[in-house]
Amino acid sequence: MIIVTGAAGFIGSALVGELLQQGWQDIVAVDDFSKLGKAPNLEGKKLTARVERRDFFTWLDTNERLVQIIFHLGARTDTTEFNKAIFDELNVRYSQQVWERCVRYGIPLVYASSAATYGDGALRL
Repeated sequence: MIIVTGAAGFIGSALVGELLQQGWQDIVAVDDFSKLGKAPNLEGKKLTARVERRDFFTWLDTNERLVQIIFHLGARTDTTEFNKAIFDELNVRYSQQVWERCVRYGIPLVYASSAATYGDGALRL
C-alpha cells in the first residue's frame, strides 16, 4: 500500500495519477477533503481509501503493517496565509509526526516541500 499525503492537491493528485498509470493499485489518499475545490483533482482516480488528514495517525497506527511507502506532500501552501500557528501545526509538527511514525514502523518516507519555491517571505508585496 502506498500513502500519499496532500493527495487532493495539484502535485499530490499528479503523483497519484502517475502511480496509477504505472500500475500501482493500492493507494491511500490523505488530505483535508472538506476543501471541495480540490475534488476534481482526484476525480476518476481509483483509490483504496481516502483518509482525512486529522484521522491519519490513528489510521496509520492501525494499518502500518500494510504500508510500503509514504509520500508526504501535505502541507499548508497558501502563500497568503500569515498565521504562523497554522504553518507550525501543518508544516512542522504534522511532518514531524509523519517522520516519527515512519521511523517507528520502518516505513520508507519520501518528503517533498514546495516551501523553498516561495522563499523566506522577504520579498512580500
